[in-house]
Amino acid sequence: MYLKVSGSKVIFLILYIDDILLATNDLGLLHETKKFLSRNFEVKDMGEVSYVIGIEIFHNRSQGLLSLSQKTYINKILEKFKMERCLTSLVLI
Repeated sequence: MYLKVSGSKVIFLILYIDDILLATNDLGLLHETKKFLSRNFEVKDMGEVSYVIGIEIFHNRSQGLLSLSQKTYINKILEKFKMERCLTSLVLI
């Protein structure tokens, strides 16, 4: 993971094998980083992310909300061990 901070601007670059996830609070910094990457590497912009490494990403910009879910992964594991009918509850701390 790479983090760049410039005043109140911040960008995270998360690399997993050959996938890059960029997260920032400044669109200008996002475009600058994408330009830098495309000048130095062969890249394909896949647009806004909704799913990465088994994690669903939900965001509501107008409300400033970001949420992550591994529900699909959990259901897959429950099915694997024949426990899809068990009672589950998730507690956020």
